[in-house]
Amino acid sequence: MTQTASETRTVVVEREFAHPPEKLWRALTQPHLIAEWLMKNDFAAKVDHRFKLEADWGVVDCQVQTLEPHRTLSYSWAALGLDSVVTWTLTPTASGTHLRMEQTGFAADQTRAYQGARYGWPKFFDGLERILVRLD
Repeated sequence: MTQTASETRTVVVEREFAHPPEKLWRALTQPHLIAEWLMKNDFAAKVDHRFKLEADWGVVDCQVQTLEPHRTLSYSWAALGLDSVVTWTLTPTASGTHLRMEQTGFAADQTRAYQGARYGWPKFFDGLERILVRLD
């Protein structure tokens, strides 16, 4: 099978958290909390807001695309030649919240970025869990 330039891949990470959606929402949208589990940033929970995520390897240029408090958040993610979209979906459960992160837009020739995301996002989820445990 041959992949065409228009075919893209997606990274999906899902996890059940023993915390309500409101608590996860705080960790996903408050800049000082995002900095603790993801990267330094100048995020604001406003559609069309442009922000940057900063890591030791470089900067990610982002823009908020959709925002439905306690339910869904998506933003563009552009770095090192990758133009993708990250979407967070929060679903209440009997024991807390099911969190789904989907990053779409990895071109067939972006194997390094794709593998990096597959490795990195579960680690970020671990950091998110650590933040949630200590939030009131």
